[in-house]
Amino acid sequence: MNTTPSKTTTPSTTTPPAGTTDPAEGSADAVTEEATAQDSLVKDPATDSPAKDPAPKDTTGTPSDAADSGTAPDDLAGQSDDDDDDALEPDPFDEARHGVGAGAAAVVSAALGVVALTGAWTGRVAAERETLIGQIQTSGGGSAAQQISEIYGDAWHTTALVNGVFAVLALLVGVFVLVRPAFGAPSERPQPTWVRAVALAGVALGVLGVLISAGMYFDLFVSLPTAGVPAGG
Repeated sequence: MNTTPSKTTTPSTTTPPAGTTDPAEGSADAVTEEATAQDSLVKDPATDSPAKDPAPKDTTGTPSDAADSGTAPDDLAGQSDDDDDDALEPDPFDEARHGVGAGAAAVVSAALGVVALTGAWTGRVAAERETLIGQIQTSGGGSAAQQISEIYGDAWHTTALVNGVFAVLALLVGVFVLVRPAFGAPSERPQPTWVRAVALAGVALGVLGVLISAGMYFDLFVSLPTAGVPAGG
């Protein structure tokens, strides 16, 4: 009978020889290298090239600044277009002020023409003055023809002269309004039609008033009355 105790075998824990690697460690390293290779092969969809870490950029050149600089010229262009449109549109206040002076002058011309035809209070006052002067001059005695000329004739001629002055003024103002656009600084807009019409009416009344006044002053329409010769006895 063998009394020697039996020996138990234990797994070998000896270090593997130099130049050899542990199979477990080799598999782990292989998995790590494969994952790294897959990460490096990830491509950017936009450039179809391996993705790279973006390089650090200057804080002054951010994409938002680039976008703002790109839209700024468009905004300025839009503002300039709006300003051009506003400049092309006529200003209602300028339209209202255009032709105001010429219109007022045309109305004055027509009014002076009417006064020249109907007579003014200045003409009546001047006629009464001449009548008074004639009465004073003939109060000491005088012939009938002298009394007619001093009292009636001078007053008649004075009225015609005053009316003629108003007629000439109406004619001059009306002609000035009509010929004004041909002189001075040229205007971008033509003279309003109503201004020309009123000025033309003033010219017509002035011409008519001049003709009537001249006929009255030179006794062309109605002559002065004459005194009858007294019958001899």
